[in-house]
Amino acid sequence: GPVAETFRVIQGAVTEEYVRSTQGVFQFELSGDGGGTWYIDLKTKDGSAGFGKPPVTADVVMSMSSADFVKMFTDKIKPFMAFMPGNSNINGDMMLTLSLEKML
Repeated sequence: GPVAETFRVIQGAVTEEYVRSTQGVFQFELSGDGGGTWYIDLKTKDGSAGFGKPPVTADVVMSMSSADFVKMFTDKIKPFMAFMPGNSNINGDMMLTLSLEKML
């Protein structure tokens, strides 16, 4: 589905440079089609992304709809809009959340 495809693209886009400059682990709790727990690890060695809990404790946990997540990563809505109160819930390091926007 679209969520799995988005994470496949993210996995391919993760570089050592992103990992070095970001140093954060993001966990996504997605609702709707393709929902569940997903992660982007931009902290450990080569970085990774995929389904399930991250390999290390997440620095940021975001809860949002699968549809908003896909729109955000395909540039259909700006991350700022996806993160508006009511659309999503973010717990953790907000500065790290802003660094994720660079990857988009």
